[in-house]
Amino acid sequence: MDYRNPAACLDLLRRLHPTNVDETHSILSRVISTLQSYPPAANQHLEVLESARPIVAFVQGEISKRYAAHPLPPDSSENETLLKAVGLWRDMARSYTRVILADAIDSGLTENMPQLFQRQLHYNAQLLLEYFRARRSLPAGAWTDLHAAYSAAERNNVARTRVADSLNEVWKAQSAAEAYVALLLVDLSNPYGRTQRELTWITRWAQRFAPYCTLDTSSAESKPLRYGLDLSADHGVRPLGLLTASESLRYFDGNRLASHIQGVLQQLKRGVSPASLGLGDDCAAREAGKLLLSLYRPWGLASAGRRFARRGARGSLEMVADWDAIAFHINGRAFTAPTARTVSTIRNDMALLTFGERANEVTPDRAKIRENAERLGYASYHWEVIDQSVGGFRIRCHPEGLRLDHHQLVGIRPPDGEQILLARVSWLMFRADGLLEAGLYTMPGIPSVAAARQISAHANARSPYLPCFLLPAVPALKSEASIVTPGGWYQAERVLEIHADRPYQARMTAQVASGTNYDQINVTPLQRAR
Repeated sequence: MDYRNPAACLDLLRRLHPTNVDETHSILSRVISTLQSYPPAANQHLEVLESARPIVAFVQGEISKRYAAHPLPPDSSENETLLKAVGLWRDMARSYTRVILADAIDSGLTENMPQLFQRQLHYNAQLLLEYFRARRSLPAGAWTDLHAAYSAAERNNVARTRVADSLNEVWKAQSAAEAYVALLLVDLSNPYGRTQRELTWITRWAQRFAPYCTLDTSSAESKPLRYGLDLSADHGVRPLGLLTASESLRYFDGNRLASHIQGVLQQLKRGVSPASLGLGDDCAAREAGKLLLSLYRPWGLASAGRRFARRGARGSLEMVADWDAIAFHINGRAFTAPTARTVSTIRNDMALLTFGERANEVTPDRAKIRENAERLGYASYHWEVIDQSVGGFRIRCHPEGLRLDHHQLVGIRPPDGEQILLARVSWLMFRADGLLEAGLYTMPGIPSVAAARQISAHANARSPYLPCFLLPAVPALKSEASIVTPGGWYQAERVLEIHADRPYQARMTAQVASGTNYDQINVTPLQRAR
């Protein structure tokens, strides 16, 4: 096969059926890289690239499924797969760049310039997206290459010209500026804090909503928390207060998008299906609405700023990630389900709303607890603290034998604390040196362990007791008392039987938060009949 012959490449692409993803990916890589090294006439090169696009999109999507479910360590067996995917995206972007440069010399594709720049932006953006999917830190220069492509589209006055693009699921068309903004929206969505499914939806929605945003060289408003973009910097959008005015500064405006998102949310509440709103036919209305609501501020308004300022910190943070291990480290002993005798008297009163009744505290013997934890398989992991705020920590470690999920509940002991606190994994990202960085949101209050079970309408269908965690009210942080149960327990108005200092029954009234392995729930103790 002569991969330097455009006609032979076109014939190969027409006959290519990607039943074997790895073989197809290898063939595509050879075709694209060979023509990049031995470029034919610009129009022939473009024809091959356009014919390859749908097959490239399919096989890249298939191989990314191998590592997109969890953060990908650099020493993983799938790391080579990531590098192959990134290499093909880079070769596609560079191939369109070569066609643009060839046209600048030959002037044979003048009418195609909007298309060429849109494709160039699209593939530069895909490269960054692949690192987001793998939860890997971006390599140096990834942002500057993307910014340079957009700057070139601006200079050639084609940035806002829409062209047909069958790979755009919603509009089937896109401009270079819209391809650029779509990537910026994904970056604003906290991609390292999203599950595989959430990131898939967000990537699609970014294309859907990109036309409602603008990038301008000037702005009537320059509030510090509005977004800006420095085309000369190796990073994405930032609050304007962190940027310096210059010719390379662009002002990001999502005000029109904010209004549009409000309209979409209202239609979802009225029962309009997500598919008919351009959100996709794989989205449940409730989940789509919840995710879209979380994107409303970062996409449509501006930076919210940090609720609690971060400060530099040092020390070792202890983490336990298993549910039973969390209970063990809080209590200092393994969980034991209540017996029939201990649950014979159910007490219900409003004082339990604050979970305020506690046994006298005894200073735990940490050395003994750790010794018993290792014996029982409840070992903890130690992370280096990078910085912290009242709301949480940014930490890092070499995670040998530990796998975390986004939105997972964990137990942590801060460097300066004796108590185990509950925290949620907010984001995860592997660095090139193999260190895993994580963001943790700390739940207010000192947790205690209780036993709980769900009560069914059938008297003989009660579930077994499982460990759960009680969090007291913290008025200073406007946090109400809550119970943290295993995931999937929350059902509005359903009754729980809780065994803490004393047994009682409580009705679930609201879901405060949920994650991959937990529900945080507000409850109201039931009143006994008089």
